[in-house]
Amino acid sequence: MVDHYETLGVPREATSDEIKKAYRRLARQLHPDVNPGADASEKFKSVTHAYDVLSDAKSRQQYDLGPQPSFGGQNFGGFGDIFETFFGGGASGGRSGPRSRRERGQDALLRVEVDLEEIIFGTARDLEVDTAILCETCQGSCAAPGTHAVTCDICRGTGHIQRAVRSLLGNVMTSSPCGTCRGYGTIIPNPCPTCQGQGRVRARRKIPVDIPAGVDTGLRLQMPSQGEVGPAGGPNGDLYLEIKVRHHEVFSRNGDDLLATLELQMTDAILGTTTTLEALDGDVELDIRPGTQNAEIITIKDRGITRLRGSGRGDLKIGIQVTTPTKLSHKEQEVIRQFARSRKAHPPTLTQFQQGLFQKLRERFLNL
Repeated sequence: MVDHYETLGVPREATSDEIKKAYRRLARQLHPDVNPGADASEKFKSVTHAYDVLSDAKSRQQYDLGPQPSFGGQNFGGFGDIFETFFGGGASGGRSGPRSRRERGQDALLRVEVDLEEIIFGTARDLEVDTAILCETCQGSCAAPGTHAVTCDICRGTGHIQRAVRSLLGNVMTSSPCGTCRGYGTIIPNPCPTCQGQGRVRARRKIPVDIPAGVDTGLRLQMPSQGEVGPAGGPNGDLYLEIKVRHHEVFSRNGDDLLATLELQMTDAILGTTTTLEALDGDVELDIRPGTQNAEIITIKDRGITRLRGSGRGDLKIGIQVTTPTKLSHKEQEVIRQFARSRKAHPPTLTQFQQGLFQKLRERFLNL
């Protein structure tokens, strides 16, 4: 086996500066531009590889430990990978490395109530949420200002502790998270006083939200990276907005259509009339034709809700409810009698049972 220390010509206890100086000296001697020979080129590759291994603290440490024994020194090939899966490192010596303090933040769910008129064209608002934000004192480093995390002297930065376990198959090297650093490979001697070493704090912040037109109760909108910041300044989770549309006293919704009922006097239904109605997005001019019947539907195109997916708007549908006056003056009664006498008599007759107005309107609304 090639000894990287011998390749660079330094002792095993050499410092990183001594290793760097040895590499630079040999690189100048063996570089192909200076020494074009094939032998020099191979030596240059070996020197470069040795420096790559020994210049990195983690790879040098693993190299110094040497190959770990498995199953009493016998080579069982792929069985090491199996034990790594079941024992958290197994025969491979726990090469998965330390866990990172930086983790993705949690997703958050926020319920937002909107009015029916707000979803016709969409709306925007600022929402205040109680969430986790980056600690401004340590900027996510978790350490007090002027300090930093240091390598754990128990696991030497690996995040794991190796132990030899005697089994029926011989000695097996197992690996478990280091109890001192909790698997991070580093410890923080001086935690940030603001966040207590978490890298984040709880605070209220404003989030501008655009609620698109056409949303309905139960719909969830995803806002990527607007959730909680992760531990140690990790990436934000997502924010989900669950929509609830408030009940309106006059208008209701059927898909992208708006529905309402117009109470119409009997005389207006007979003679016809023109009226101005106050819709959710402005006034509507409505022409009532003479002879309008109870439970008829008048459709006003493109005055409903803007479609969430697609283009255009739904319709405004108005159901007619003809009302009969219950209290008349003597003069009004006489006028009605004269009107009745002017028409041919039609005695009351039995016909098929008719559903109530509400049910008839509902069926007509849904079938249009």
